[in-house]
Amino acid sequence: MIMIAVHINGTIKEIQTGTTISALTNDLDVAHKKIALEINEEIIPRSQFDSRILQNGDKIEIVTAVGGG
Repeated sequence: MIMIAVHINGTIKEIQTGTTISALTNDLDVAHKKIALEINEEIIPRSQFDSRILQNGDKIEIVTAVGGG
């Protein structure tokens, strides 16, 4: 099993090579939430979560929507 390192909201996390965004969001338990996700300053649409494979050194920012008022 080959691991790579990605930065998630400023924290380094090791993940398996070939990990998709969908797999990562499932692992982080945010897949069911309304989120905005950016990789290397590019917003990634949810339609690409299943096909986009994360690369070593990717900088990922995940923002969850919070309701209130």
